[in-house]
Amino acid sequence: MNRSTLFRVFFYLLGLLVLALGLTLNTKTGLGVSPIISVAYSISVISGHNFGNMTLALYSIFVVIQICLHLIRSKRAAGEEGAVLAHANRMDRKLTVLMDLLQIPLSLVFTRFLNVFSAVIPNLYGEGKDTPGQMVLRILFLVVAIVLTGIGAAMSLNMRIIPNPGDGIVQAIADCIRKSVGFTKNCFDLTNIAITTTVSFVFAGHLVGIGIGTILAMSGVGRTIAVFNHFTYDRMIRLSGVEV
Repeated sequence: MNRSTLFRVFFYLLGLLVLALGLTLNTKTGLGVSPIISVAYSISVISGHNFGNMTLALYSIFVVIQICLHLIRSKRAAGEEGAVLAHANRMDRKLTVLMDLLQIPLSLVFTRFLNVFSAVIPNLYGEGKDTPGQMVLRILFLVVAIVLTGIGAAMSLNMRIIPNPGDGIVQAIADCIRKSVGFTKNCFDLTNIAITTTVSFVFAGHLVGIGIGTILAMSGVGRTIAVFNHFTYDRMIRLSGVEV
């Protein structure tokens, strides 16, 4: 394994670790979780099941949806290109499905990170009313969580190995509907928030996991990715040897 490959794997794994830390810290502030995991979080709180396991189940559903969308897109492309490129199209389809399936073992590792951080990091909120100082502390940790989430997502995505299912499904939907990733991400986040809100009121009678932190994460994570890439992208790409 050469130096560039080592850097690529290092940045990728470090990115996943930082991403898991950011998502977990977000939940620990009690101000609302990131939209992408809000469904899994609300179900875990309401049902009492493990947060990491619920996230793994959700990510597995994301992978199945991705495979379906990629197959639909592949068949659409085959119809547009004709029989000449049919063989190459089938080979690309198999490779795409394989990369989608590899997201499941990745999710298993990633959600174990979530479980470890959830067990180690205490809740930053109490049962009673917070003092002004405690609320300021929670907001500060929320900002840190959003920054870590953005940095972790940027590092892992830039290495172009296997995407996190939460990012992979957004890309798959964007490719299928032929819209920008940014627009698709916003729509997907809103969909997750709508599902979480429905589940919360139906089964708990109140909102679970949705708060100011959820709203800030929708815009803050994207801005963090942009700023982080502005200062580090070129150097990371050179060190890791990723082809752009």
